Amino acid sequence: MHCLARALCRVSGPVRGRGQHRLQSLGSCPCPPRGAGAWGWGVGLGLALGVKVAAGCEQEGAPRGEAAGEVKPPPPRGFARAIESSRDLLQRIKDEVGAPGIVIGVSVDGKEVWSEGLGYADVENRVICKPETIMRIASISKCLTMMAVAKLWEEGKLDLDAPVQKYVPEFPEKEYEGEKVTITTRLLVSHLSGIRHYEKDITKVKEQKEKANKALKLMQDVKKSNQEEELKEKEDKDTEKNDFAKAKSEQDGEAKGRNLKPVKKTQEFEHEEYYLKEKFENVIDSLKIFKNDPLVFKPGSQFLYSTYGFTLLSAVVERASGCKFTDYMLKMFHDLDMLATVLDDNISMIYNRARCYVCNKKGRLVNAPYVDNSYKWAGGGFLSSAGDLLKFGNALLYSYQVGQFKNSANKLLPGYLKPDTITIMWTPVPNTEASWDKDGKYAMGWVVVEKQQEYGFCRQQRHYVSHTGGAVGASSVLLILPEELDSEVINSGLVTPPRGVVVNIICNMQSVSLNSTALKIAKEFDKDKLA
Repeated sequence: MHCLARALCRVSGPVRGRGQHRLQSLGSCPCPPRGAGAWGWGVGLGLALGVKVAAGCEQEGAPRGEAAGEVKPPPPRGFARAIESSRDLLQRIKDEVGAPGIVIGVSVDGKEVWSEGLGYADVENRVICKPETIMRIASISKCLTMMAVAKLWEEGKLDLDAPVQKYVPEFPEKEYEGEKVTITTRLLVSHLSGIRHYEKDITKVKEQKEKANKALKLMQDVKKSNQEEELKEKEDKDTEKNDFAKAKSEQDGEAKGRNLKPVKKTQEFEHEEYYLKEKFENVIDSLKIFKNDPLVFKPGSQFLYSTYGFTLLSAVVERASGCKFTDYMLKMFHDLDMLATVLDDNISMIYNRARCYVCNKKGRLVNAPYVDNSYKWAGGGFLSSAGDLLKFGNALLYSYQVGQFKNSANKLLPGYLKPDTITIMWTPVPNTEASWDKDGKYAMGWVVVEKQQEYGFCRQQRHYVSHTGGAVGASSVLLILPEELDSEVINSGLVTPPRGVVVNIICNMQSVSLNSTALKIAKEFDKDKLA
């Protein structure tokens, strides 16, 4: 049997499965010496199902992980350590939360270096996750919609500061505490419009918002107090330290309340509007859900994350572009070569679509309830794959950096968006916050963390942007870590954009926090890149 395996390893030509390599020649046959175990006819068929990295022959009967196809082939040269450590981290997260399936994609300097599926896309039918698996991307949809808004703005078809009624007269003019107020597209993309989220009770929203603002102010006061301590010494130093300790204790108490993740997530998904089953024929019709509700606050004064704000935004895009919102988005996906990114339509046949799951009250995995996301295409209604989201991230990163490579020997094509547009889009907006990343602020459709270091030889905060997503039966994150470009490298003409790491993780179970995991993985690959 060993000789048969060696004969099979002479076979050349592409092996079935995208991204898989040819079988090796006899001279480089990976077969073990005699006595290491029998080898079967599955030498080619067992190549890294669900893994898009180089693979060799697989020993018959070798452990395959939790699900069939979860093999660990040799990683791409140069990123072996990053892939192994990241895979281990991702598997730990998957096991910790009990997620049925997770798919990850990582690119470095515009090249996909790792994509893999862990677990099951369909538990009942034992269909494994693979790089091509398509899942709900939830609120990463907001990033896609933001790109459409930015493109229309560049083309002069959309005025970010005009009242939304200029494009959508069906949305009534608003008042707040008897004062006429204006909602603009700029306020919508940064969640400053005052339009509610899924909670209908405005009084309850205001109470929660007031509590959150108080906790945020406390945190800022503690930080300010800490900085003042470092700048000057006072005679009443002991008293200041006691005050700081007291404030820190109060902050920790608030933080503990915020970090009760199961409770917070359960409350979030108890809102009945998460589970709407009505099919809306167009985005204008979906405005009826919230258009007559009062505003939570005066537009521009506070931050309130609102998916419905993006539903209104989709109507603005539709009118500004002159075609249906869904048609405009699908055309944009075609231009970006994101052919696996589609509407989350329950009726359409979508190949490689994963099933969605939730945990019931007893903690057991069950199928997610039926929902129709046509009321929120723009804010959480798209499906995509790891590969497509990497393309999207790199299109943004290229657009962001291409303007800096003016002296490149190679003639560079323009980005999908102008560099200045991305810079504006990734600039933190005052009065905003980021629930999934306390180091960041919300910008325009993205959360942005700026470069910062307070103390020598201590924590260095890198500049990156991200967005997470949570939907019925789905969790997701897309994170872009741009390279800190050196002028000498840029002017050398030896490198071209995009430069940096893009990480995308999608999961077919709700309430899985993935942002910190994505950041850790991005830093692992950035470390290997610099090594």
